[in-house]
Order: sequence, then C-alpha cells, then structure tokens
Amino acid sequence: MMMSAAKPREWDDLRQELLRSELETLFQVSQVLSRSLDLKATLRELLRVLDEGVGLEKGMVSLIEPDTGGLLVTAVHGDAVRGDDIRYGRGEGVVGMIMEEGEKLVLHCIADEPRFLDRLGIYDKDLPLIGVPIRIARQVVGVLVAQPMAGAESLLDEYAYFLEMVANLVGQTVRLARDIERERRALTEERDNLRRTVRGQYGFDNIVGHTQPMRRVFEQVRQVAKWNTTVLIRGETGTGKELIANAIHYNSPRARGEFVKLNCAALPENLLESELFGHEKGAFTGAVASRKGRFEQADGGTLFLDEIGEVSSAFQAKLLRVLQEGELERVGGSRTVKVDVRVIAATHRDLEAEVAAGRFREDLYYRLNVMPINLPPLRDRPEDIPDIARFLAQKIGQHQGRALELTDSAIRVLMHHDWPGNVREMENCLERAAVMTEGDIIDRDAILLTGIEDQVGAGTGRAAVPDVDLDNPDLDERERVIAALERTGWVQAKAARLLNMTPRQIAYRIQTLNIKVKHI
Repeated sequence: MMMSAAKPREWDDLRQELLRSELETLFQVSQVLSRSLDLKATLRELLRVLDEGVGLEKGMVSLIEPDTGGLLVTAVHGDAVRGDDIRYGRGEGVVGMIMEEGEKLVLHCIADEPRFLDRLGIYDKDLPLIGVPIRIARQVVGVLVAQPMAGAESLLDEYAYFLEMVANLVGQTVRLARDIERERRALTEERDNLRRTVRGQYGFDNIVGHTQPMRRVFEQVRQVAKWNTTVLIRGETGTGKELIANAIHYNSPRARGEFVKLNCAALPENLLESELFGHEKGAFTGAVASRKGRFEQADGGTLFLDEIGEVSSAFQAKLLRVLQEGELERVGGSRTVKVDVRVIAATHRDLEAEVAAGRFREDLYYRLNVMPINLPPLRDRPEDIPDIARFLAQKIGQHQGRALELTDSAIRVLMHHDWPGNVREMENCLERAAVMTEGDIIDRDAILLTGIEDQVGAGTGRAAVPDVDLDNPDLDERERVIAALERTGWVQAKAARLLNMTPRQIAYRIQTLNIKVKHI
C-alpha cells in the first residue's frame, strides 16, 4: 500500500484501501508463519511482508528469554541495524514498558517520548511508532514494534489493531516453536541417556575377568573397536560372544548407527536369504510388501552374524559378495543396493576343519577371519569364577528387585565344577538358586539344590584347581573333603593323609556326605 501527501484522498477511501491491503497481508503472514520451523528466519520474513504489504516499516520482534526474563531482539527489518544481542529489561524503555504492562502503545511522534532508547538506531524520530505485546494465552512472551510510513498518521488506530492481530498469530508460532524445541531437547536428553545406558550395559565393565587370557581379549577388543575391520569371535557356547560383539560396536565410531544381529542357525536357508538381503513385493508367497534385510537395516552400523559356521555352501557364496563388494540384491529384485556395514561374525565350530572338509568356503573364511578373537572357556580360567558369579548374582538380583549376595561357601561349590556350558550355564544355575532362596543370601545349600553336581560329567577334569586352605575354620566338612580330593587328583589315600584320616574314614565321609567321585 502506498500513501502520498501530494495526492490527498478522502480518509474513508484510505481506510478501505488499508483494509484490503491488511487482508491480503494477513494471508501472506499466515503463509510465512506456516512455512518454516526456523523461528528467526520466519520472523524476519514476517517483518518484510508487513513492510511491503501495508507500509509498516522498520519492524522489530523481541522475545522473552526464559532463563533471564529479559527481552532479546530476535528479528529486525530495516537499514543500519547495529547488530545482535540487544536486550531490554522489564520496564526498560518503550519496549520493556510494553512487556511489563502488557498493553499496546501508540506514539504519535517518537521525539516526544523520553523513554524511547533508540538502541537499534533505525527509527525516524519525527514519525509515529506502534508496539504491541505478543501473547501465548494470557502470558506476554514478546513485543512486536513497527513504524508506519510517512503520511499514515491518521490511520494509527487501524494499524495498531492490525498489528495486534499479527501479534496473536506470532504468539501461536512462538508457542509451537518452543514446544518443538522442548520436545527436541527432551528427545536429545533421552537419546544421550540411552547411549550412556547402552555404553554402560555393553561396556568393558560388563565383561568380567582378570586372568591373562581375558586381559588379552580386552586388549584386542579395545584395539579393533577403533576400526571397521571384520571380526571373527570364536569360542564355545556360553562364553559371551554376543557380549563381545556389543562391546566392539558400542565402543566404535559406528556406535551411533544400528547394531543388528542375526542367528544364522535359527533360520532355514530360504528364509535366511530374505532375512539378510530383504525382498521385493511379490518375490514369494506372502511377500505383500517390499522389506529391507538386516544388511540394509545395519547400513552405517554393525551386523552381528552369530553361528556363521552353520550356513550352507550355496549361501556362503551370496554372503561373500556382500562382504567383498558391499552390495546386494533383494530377493525377487534386480536393483543393486550399496551398503556400508561392519560385520562381526561368531562361531563355536572349528572353521579350519570345516574348510579342510570342504564344508566352508576358504575364500569366505579368509574374508571373515581378518581379526580373530578367541574367548577362553570358563574351565580354563577358574580364577575368574568368583567375580563372574558375584556379577551374575547382582544382575539377577536387579531383575528380581533385590540385592543378592553369594556366601564364600557357595562360591567354593561353584569353583569345584567345570561348567561345560560356560557363563550361560552358571547364570542359569544361579537363577535357579535365587528362585529357591527366601532372603538375599545365596548359600551353598541353595547352589546344591539346583542339581549342579548331576549336570557335570564324572570324567571331566580341571585346567586348574582352586587353592583352598584346608585349615580354614569356615570350611564345612564336605567342602574340606572335596578340596583335599581336588588337590590330590581324587586319589582317596593321598587326600586322607592331607586330612589326617585313614582311607576307610575318608571313604565313609565320601559316602555319607554324598560326594560324587571323579575319576581322572
């Protein structure tokens, strides 16, 4: 809208022209406010529309800072703006007064208002100025100020009413922007908390062990986690191969990406291909929609393939292409999909023997075996049993809502067994013992009630025998006899001498104490 003192018109005609301009400008304002979530850019564009649409020049929006309660100049439209970080306190200057009183202010001439501070340095002091509060509901959250163009002095009330309408729309936009920012911060905080929780859950502190074999494993994991090298984790069932894979991923640069896992032995070959590579709609009966496979899901992250030694030779060739080229085709599709995935594989099989027998491709073996990590079985590190047992008891107690502890005698019973199922078997044993424990203390009797002795074959031996003090007054008679038998390789005559007994006496105690004799 253009006005000129050189071409006078009837004021009624001017008001009609202003009304038409205001309606068109309101439409443009609504478009601007719904266009972007960048609040500062949106407000600057809004002020430009007010200038070009109805002649409200040199606009300024100031919003209250939640932390300080002061007004920060957020957006300005006009020449010679002095810069950012201009603030007004409550009641300070014309802007602070509008915020404090929550009422619109119309100045017919800026020069007549002593409270005007002119911090922006853009306003013509011989012209009027209009300022209105920006509200969310009844709460003042900012101030909208503009200067009508020269020759519009008789329409100040109309301009003020129009600015109030615009300020109401701005208030809704500010509310939406702040709600989105709060949600973003909440999600960011939740994400960071989850990352800390995951790092704690899958960090090195959850891999228990202080023996030399385990220290070697820890060092390998720390080193390989830094890179994208393919890892092959080897070890018996229950030794914690998945835990090691988690530790590698969540301590690597790919920790922000997905950690996707698949047990290759759990699916038949036809389903395994679809599960890993995905499928297109109509690829087979039941494929009602296209679906990403595990490789695509893990793009930018890590894919853990457990029991890799169980896949067939035909499928091994398809897997090799993805590992070599980083590309695949979905089942029923012809489009090549590129993926960036770090692969960690695990197996309990002797892959060298499988390669020699022709059951595992040699080229795939070398592609997987770039960085092998061998997990020792529990029987090769009995010194770790006490720490592992206490850690598992604490974990089980957290799930059950109580603080579980193990007595020394319970730990000694655990140390007298070989644990063919390794840590997983021990965890199952302790969970059974916890179920049969009324209080918070798992004792020796609770461990024996799990039937642990019946699970261990009589022909098994130990890589190392725990050093038990036979003169320890805390040892009960059964533990003392077992300890002496362990120390002497289950030769009863030698054990009898250690205990100052006759062979007949120790044989009687073995029978009455229900000790299962091992033959080594």
